[in-house]
Amino acid sequence: MLRRFTVLALVGILLAGAGVTVRAALAQDQKSENQKEGKTLTPEQIAETVIYAYSGGGGRQRLSTIQRNGIERGRVTRTGEEGRAEEITYERRFVRGESAEKDKIRLDQKMPSMEYSLVYNGGKIFGIINGTTFTPRQEALTSFLVPAQRSIDALLRYKENGATLAYVGKEKQKNIDMWVLDLTDKEKRRTRYYISAQRARVLWLEYEEAGASGGQPIKFKRTFHDYTFAQGTLIPYRTILYQDGKQSEQSNITTVSFGLKMDESVFQNAETTANAETP
Repeated sequence: MLRRFTVLALVGILLAGAGVTVRAALAQDQKSENQKEGKTLTPEQIAETVIYAYSGGGGRQRLSTIQRNGIERGRVTRTGEEGRAEEITYERRFVRGESAEKDKIRLDQKMPSMEYSLVYNGGKIFGIINGTTFTPRQEALTSFLVPAQRSIDALLRYKENGATLAYVGKEKQKNIDMWVLDLTDKEKRRTRYYISAQRARVLWLEYEEAGASGGQPIKFKRTFHDYTFAQGTLIPYRTILYQDGKQSEQSNITTVSFGLKMDESVFQNAETTANAETP
């Protein structure tokens, strides 16, 4: 059943450009199957359809091969508690492992007042500023790790990362039919995804984080816009983060390239200087 579903999903995606949707391609066959078996799509079937869409029709293997490593450049606008906007330019280099835990990531950030880098390698995180390593503050770690933990990529790599999926149901907003999925990772973090049933694209995701000093949980929503194919894989070039209903961050990708030769030394901790100044 899963093989039959994914093949039909692939056909639907490949025909989408000609005005045939994923949903339409599946409709006749899936309707008869559901009527006979009394079943709806499983969360794994929905996730696999999303993977096909983001891979440009090639599936998990093609997606992981193309996006095995790369460099992403862009800018981030963050709005502080006082309403003051801060502009940040960034360069993100990465090499993907068998799972997210084995990834290597380096994020170089340039702000008006300083420049520094954060590096994730084999589960360890350190910072670099003026050539000296330091232990990042928790707020810097959060802004670095959460986009990877609460992301489209987490859904695309759910199987490799050992995450579990749950089908919440279907919703319709602004005439868009959506599948709603919950993803729970190995650390028991839950993220809810709202996925277009027509195009198999993630429209937004939602999650909660604990508030300061045991206060009310903070509700986050990240929306995805300006989808474009990069080397045959689907990328949202603009994302917006909302915190308790207020926009707190907007990210814009300017360029992204995959399959580049990567210097492994950029992910290494060359310094062990203690008590360095932290941003």
